[in-house]
This record gives sequence, structure tokens and C-alpha cells, in this order.
Amino acid sequence: QAQLVESGGGLVQPGGSLRLSCAASGINFSSYVMMWHRQVPGKEREFVASISSTGSNTNYADSVKGRFTVSRDNAKNTVYLQMNSLKPEDTAVYYCNAYWRRLSGRESDYWGQGTQVAVSS
Repeated sequence: QAQLVESGGGLVQPGGSLRLSCAASGINFSSYVMMWHRQVPGKEREFVASISSTGSNTNYADSVKGRFTVSRDNAKNTVYLQMNSLKPEDTAVYYCNAYWRRLSGRESDYWGQGTQVAVSS
């Protein structure tokens, strides 16, 4: 069965950096668009970044553009989120998401369990 496991979260001071990883298993990883989302308690989950199946296209939320970089290694079935110049407002649980919409229209959508990122002095 499909499984996404995030790692790399933790406590960091403002201006610091963290690198999140999401290791996928049980799916044809190279077929999936991979995304990162985040959620603060009491608020809706929000989109952070996405990367196409080949890694050729990326998209970012305006709030993280220029600070975060999403990348993937299809040989390792892993997607990464490099987070630089972190701000207290980046504090959230970060979720990895794998999505594939086939030509037939059938969709597959998987989520990890989340990893906590806290930015505080």
C-alpha cells in the first residue's frame, strides 16, 4: 500500500533553515505530482509548493517564493523541501502529498502523517 513518510522537521530560530524529506513507497513515484502543504491548528491546510513528475516544473505559494525550494529524486522515491530564511509564520505541520490524475480521469491522492516545523527564538 502507498505510504509517505516525512522527516526533517524541528525547532529552528528565525532566519534559519530546515530541509524536509518525504520518502514514498508502494506507488509509482515518478508518475506523481508531489506537493507540500502546511497547516496551523485552527486554520485550513494551505498549499506550499509542488513539483511535476519529472521535476521540470515547480510552483510555490507567494508566501514562500524565494525562500523555499522543492526538489525530487525519482531514483530514491523522495521529495524534498528546502526552507531558508524561516519566519515564525512558517510554523506549522508540513504534509507531503502525492497526486496522479491518469488520462482515464482516475485519480490517486496520498498524504503523509506530517512533520512539525516550529520557528521561534
